[in-house]
Amino acid sequence: MSALEELTAAVQKVSEAVGPSVVSVNRSGTGVVIGENLVVTNAHNLRGGGDALVQFADGRWVTATVNGSDIDGDLAVLSVETEGAPAVTWSDKPAELGQVVVALANPRGRGLRATVGTVSSLGRSFRGPRGRRIGGGLEHTAPLGRGSSGGPVVDTEGTVLGVNTHRLQEGFYLAVTADADLRRRIDNLAEGKAPVRRRLGASIAPPQAARHLRSAAGLPEVDGLLIRGVEEGGAADRAGLRRGDVLVSAGGEALKSVDDLYAVLDGEGGSVEFDVVRATDEIKVTVDFSS
Repeated sequence: MSALEELTAAVQKVSEAVGPSVVSVNRSGTGVVIGENLVVTNAHNLRGGGDALVQFADGRWVTATVNGSDIDGDLAVLSVETEGAPAVTWSDKPAELGQVVVALANPRGRGLRATVGTVSSLGRSFRGPRGRRIGGGLEHTAPLGRGSSGGPVVDTEGTVLGVNTHRLQEGFYLAVTADADLRRRIDNLAEGKAPVRRRLGASIAPPQAARHLRSAAGLPEVDGLLIRGVEEGGAADRAGLRRGDVLVSAGGEALKSVDDLYAVLDGEGGSVEFDVVRATDEIKVTVDFSS
């Protein structure tokens, strides 16, 4: 048997073995059965976090409820009657650069799709739906069409190496690596234990935008993060922060990038003091996250 024939046989075997575990979620994404009556998918597939509609390989459409959702980590676990659909097996070995992988999906409920590629990079970072950086991603070249996010990327033995999240440019794709941390997060979400992260409740522009916009308005340039909008009733709104304010530092740490802000927000405590430039005034604003 030639190498191509061996690869074809391996992909067919994987598709037959893992395919029954792959589901469509809300016709907009994919998910995978991880246990009896449990499905994992991307949080961005949930359309606002309400109930989800899941289609299984046998054609059944079933309403699922959300056990737990981590929007910043782009992960959610659904409770749904799996009725014998098998759970996938997690790989006990880390992915390797150049390793052949198979990406499986059920985009828009149109049936199983299987594509082949290789692991092109490890330890990649990318941003979740609300801008927080997610580390340790697996990059691969198995093509993914629309509606494939949330599906598994597996090795040629059919064990799961990662959960696909989104496409990059030039034919590369990212997955959350199926390591011990991911499995712990999934277990917590299955038990309804969603992570609680502090949110500022404001849309932010990076320092270069802050400098440019202040200069255009005839104001002195300032290094910091520009507030472009404030969510009504959010932490920033309650503290009195306004559109046009520049956040220079938080908790004594200079804010040179959006990631610096997230690092502060991921810390502990009920409040954070910000150094703020408002027009030409320098003020201090304490944001309370306990409400």
